[in-house]
Amino acid sequence: MLQQRIPDPCALVIFGASGDLTRRKLVPAIWHLHHQGRLPQAFHLVGVARRDWDDDLFRQKMRESLAEFVGPLDDSARDAFLAKFHYVRGDPGDPATYVALKARLEILDRECGTEGNRCFYCSVPPQIYRDIVEQLGRAGLSCQHRDHHGWCRIIVEKPFGHNYDSARELNQALHSVFTEEQIYRIDHYLGKETVQNILVFRLGNSIFEPLWNRRYVDHVQITAAESVGVEHRAGYYDQSGALRDMIQNHLLQVLCVIAMEPPSSFDAESVRLEKLKVLKAIRPIRIGQVDRYAVRGQYGPGENALGYLQEEDVPPNSRTETFAALEFTVDNWRWQGVPFYVRTGKRMAKRTSTVTLQFHQPPHLIFAQTDALAPSTLTIRIQPEEGISLSFNGKIPGPDVHLGTVNMDFSYADSFGGRTPEAYETLILDCLLGDATLYSDSDWIEQSWALLTPILDAWQAPSSGEVPSYPVGAAGPEEANELLGEAWRKWAPL
Repeated sequence: MLQQRIPDPCALVIFGASGDLTRRKLVPAIWHLHHQGRLPQAFHLVGVARRDWDDDLFRQKMRESLAEFVGPLDDSARDAFLAKFHYVRGDPGDPATYVALKARLEILDRECGTEGNRCFYCSVPPQIYRDIVEQLGRAGLSCQHRDHHGWCRIIVEKPFGHNYDSARELNQALHSVFTEEQIYRIDHYLGKETVQNILVFRLGNSIFEPLWNRRYVDHVQITAAESVGVEHRAGYYDQSGALRDMIQNHLLQVLCVIAMEPPSSFDAESVRLEKLKVLKAIRPIRIGQVDRYAVRGQYGPGENALGYLQEEDVPPNSRTETFAALEFTVDNWRWQGVPFYVRTGKRMAKRTSTVTLQFHQPPHLIFAQTDALAPSTLTIRIQPEEGISLSFNGKIPGPDVHLGTVNMDFSYADSFGGRTPEAYETLILDCLLGDATLYSDSDWIEQSWALLTPILDAWQAPSSGEVPSYPVGAAGPEEANELLGEAWRKWAPL
């Protein structure tokens, strides 16, 4: 059995500790790591927020979070875990907050053995990132001082920037205080077991990697569909839209994992290099080409469901897209001529995230039933029912030759059982270990925005026309079907 890696003694500081992400995702993830013995004995968590709390009240709030999002726990184990929680009240833009934080961290170093190792987690709105980074630098908490012994890292949540220029400016602000090796730009999609398993599936099985190229694959579809609307996020979402919210980070990351060349080794530098090569090989979509390669839409009203323009806090004349579909071309030897179709939307038929590779038809069909011959496909289900399906043609039993579709299905839950770790568990542990393989670097972030900014500019132009509407429960607007072009290409059913 492989020995589990355990991080060095350390303190994890969460800015925005009173927020929803901390309550729903971060603290439950840290509990599971603690319960599995994946954290060091000298691990402590410091929450920072504006709420007028103290250590005891913070622990009480996090106890409620564990009860809601983890379930019943042994009282003594839970209380021992929460005893490692501490709280610093303050505004993220106030220098006094960082004086108090530094004093608390020094006490933990001295009395609890955290050894000067610190990870700062920005669980705050993106407009506050710069204040936190600047104040950490001024307070001497970025570990750049010669007298500091220990490591220091910072995790930045998405969205990372609003377009190319803002992402570049944010990178420059981070680099003014932290080195690139200290910065961990999180994308929880990369922490999902199924996304990580794509490389294992490709490179750990010699029967699939030879098929993973233009000679056998007709096209690739990447879908992230949601059945819900914007819910209570309309204020944020109307400034973002589907392209920024899902494609710039999550789905382009998945595309890179699907399309990348095998890295020389499974380490951060090698994997990041190959993913960046994919982004750089994607043919840019010019503003004048947007109508050909990109489709957007807004969900309209349906039975017992509001349309986007009727949602609370959405301007009645909003042109923000709740659906986006794009066609990308990867100009390299492996994928030349193979279109990559990416789509995402809200209020669609069901919640699902999948990757589908459709293979070429046989070059010569000798069977009479050729007009109904379904293409062979390989589908990787990222969520919610994690697994892999292979669909191919077979003969239906009987005296005549009639073909039918055969589905071979692998389910993670059925095959491996047990509990599937949440993405945040993997990503937090990796950061504490100093493993940046599943995180984005500055070059990838800026290149992804460079690809999408012309599309955003075209859609925001006054001359861009009306945003197509699609009904609740549909697979998107009709215009998305035209994106596929060829008659034999159809969107995979949701």
